[in-house]
Amino acid sequence: MLKGIPAILSPELLKVLCEMGHSDRLVIADGNFPAESMGKAAKVIRMDGHGVPELLDAILQVFPLDTYVEQPVSLMEVMPGDNVETPIWNVYQEIIEKREGFGPEVIGHRERFAFYEEAKKAYAIIATGETALYANVMLQKGVVKS
Repeated sequence: MLKGIPAILSPELLKVLCEMGHSDRLVIADGNFPAESMGKAAKVIRMDGHGVPELLDAILQVFPLDTYVEQPVSLMEVMPGDNVETPIWNVYQEIIEKREGFGPEVIGHRERFAFYEEAKKAYAIIATGETALYANVMLQKGVVKS
C-alpha cells in the first residue's frame, strides 16, 4: 500500500502509467470493446470488476493530460442509426473538470473505426467491466510540471 495513491490503481497499472511518456495514449475501454484484438501491440490490463468512471477519476489523479493538443481526450462517436443515449460522457466531463480543470473543449469524438485505428496505436488498453454503451475513452498523456 502507498499513501496518496487511489487503491483502485493496481501495481501493474501504476507501472504502465509510469512507463508512458508525453503523447502516449491510454484507452479505458468498456466491456464490449475488443481490447485483446485491438491491443496486440499494446499492454492490455484487465480490470473487469470496475467501471470506466471510477478508473478515469483515479487515473487523472496521477496522469496529466496533454496540454499541447486541443483535444487530449477522445470518445467513440455513436454510430449513425444507433439510438443510444450517452449520459456517461457527462460524468467524464465532470471528472475531467474536477481533476484537470478543463472544460468540454478538450474532449473530441472519433468515428468508431477511426477510434479503433487510434486504439491500435495506444501504449495500453484497460479492459473494464463497464456496461454503458459507447463508454470508451482515450487519453493522451501530458507532461508532469513541477
